[in-house]
Amino acid sequence: MISFIGCLIFLIAGYFIYGSLMERIFGADSNRPTPAFAQQDGVDYVPMSWWRVFLIQFLNIAGLGPIFGAIMGVMFGPAAFLWIVLGTIFGGAVHDYFSGMMSIREGGASLPELVGKELGKYIKFFMRLFSLLLMILVGAVFVSGPAGLLAGMAPGISVLIWTGVIFLYYMLATLLPVDKLIGRLYPVFGFALLFMAVGILCTLFIHHAPIPEFTDGFTNRHPNKSLHLFPMMFVSIACGAISGFHATQSPIMARCIRNERYGRRCFYGAMVAEGIVALIWAAAASSFFGSLEGLQQYVAELPATANKAAEVVNLISKDWLGTVGGFLALLGVVAAPITSGDTALRSARLIAADFLRIDQKPMSKRLMISIPIFILTFVVLQMNFDILWRYFAWCNQTLAVFTLWTITVYLCRKKKLYIVSLIPAIFMTMVCSTYILVAPRPEGLGLPYTLSVLIGVIITVLIVICFLVWKRKIF
Repeated sequence: MISFIGCLIFLIAGYFIYGSLMERIFGADSNRPTPAFAQQDGVDYVPMSWWRVFLIQFLNIAGLGPIFGAIMGVMFGPAAFLWIVLGTIFGGAVHDYFSGMMSIREGGASLPELVGKELGKYIKFFMRLFSLLLMILVGAVFVSGPAGLLAGMAPGISVLIWTGVIFLYYMLATLLPVDKLIGRLYPVFGFALLFMAVGILCTLFIHHAPIPEFTDGFTNRHPNKSLHLFPMMFVSIACGAISGFHATQSPIMARCIRNERYGRRCFYGAMVAEGIVALIWAAAASSFFGSLEGLQQYVAELPATANKAAEVVNLISKDWLGTVGGFLALLGVVAAPITSGDTALRSARLIAADFLRIDQKPMSKRLMISIPIFILTFVVLQMNFDILWRYFAWCNQTLAVFTLWTITVYLCRKKKLYIVSLIPAIFMTMVCSTYILVAPRPEGLGLPYTLSVLIGVIITVLIVICFLVWKRKIF
């Protein structure tokens, strides 16, 4: 319990101390007009209060990752707690804050446009396609996941029906002005998600649950020894530490924030809040069954076709919070992916509209872009959820690599302290390159571990050399 409490304190302190440093490095200007006013259109550019922007940003980024990813990631041992804390403060929150603030400075530009401006037109073209496909993949993942959970909560309604209902909601959330549906529903979803996190946190203290301590060591505790702690844990726990998907969501809120001084609250703060949610669920999963070994045994005994993380969430919520509390907790777990899936498709529309230069104020033009996106999402939905999730995992972290290097180049051009993004950029480059090489087929190449790490190091070193050569030419 001591390590867990220390992690919570460190996360909160990180927001105030390191978050303030990031704000000073960027140079947030409270007198500078934001796109919400300068480009107000009543559809995507809509001024909102900071707390509403924070809540929407938090729900946008808090999908299945900080819950499901944390549960499966903690099976690697106490190292998961360390990654959630350090990854959130020095990686994920930095990634989210700068991508959001850069978008504000560029008139609410979507991620591919930001990347292209800093890394070049060829990277921009690749990022347009890659980001668009990832958003469609996320939309499909976050239809399948919550549909399965809702079917378990309401046995009389099939997964197919829930899939249809959720997909219809996604269509409306993609097309309607941001303040008409998303802005009104998110406070309700936010209450459910916060109730879930606070409820589980309180129960941890009431039960004096046995949470793994750092003194237990940071060696790999996963029962499947073919899943190496590096890089597997760092990809398993993505949204609870650092996630490229977040950088596609920040521009949505960059078009709604009223003042740059709210950026730390809405971007850095939302990531810290997500890190806390991930930390709580990692602790709950590792303590509910008495030990990490108990969790691992329970997961191993589940049918191969079961959504293992969802089963753990369902059991813990109902047992610790009772029928009503468990229902609200599960509703929060369902709300998290739904409020990421809807804005993933909305982000896909904005990305496509940005590079096609199509005005999104008329509904007819929104439909022109959205209908092909809906069709592609429906096609992807036919794939198995486990396959979708595995591809989402490494694509998501690869996107984080591009974003971190974009931030690094941006800060370097501005002659600011770029090391704050350079270090996580180097680390995540190593993680992703190694993962793609070592991961089993079909999502990876399935190469031997030692060879994969060696090649990963070489790739990372070459990219760093390219950056240093570029920097020398520029300055």
